[in-house]
Amino acid sequence: QVQLVESGGGLVQAGGSLRLSCAASGRTFITYVMGWFRQAPGKEREFVAAIRGDAIYSDSVKGRFTISRDNAKKTVYLQMNSLNPEDTAVYYCAVGILLSTSSQQYNYWGQGTQVTVSS
Repeated sequence: QVQLVESGGGLVQAGGSLRLSCAASGRTFITYVMGWFRQAPGKEREFVAAIRGDAIYSDSVKGRFTISRDNAKKTVYLQMNSLNPEDTAVYYCAVGILLSTSSQQYNYWGQGTQVTVSS
């Protein structure tokens, strides 16, 4: 069983930045694929970014968001720059085995953290 706790969400103006953190339990964190997804009201959950060694990004955030991990702290980060109102969503951290954009490849999920970008 893996437990995930996200933090760092909040309200920010368009053009601003936020950094999300996700702390994981588990003894084999270094082997986990760590992913970030988001879900806006009335929309399906969508892939944002994921990392094992290499990182992958959705086209909508590429060049603006950066995912990174600190294996010693068992934490994954999502640095979000140049935020716009379309980035408003609940952001979820997830653990998977395969580096994938599909939520079905992720087995454990955090509770989510709200990110709101005002125009």
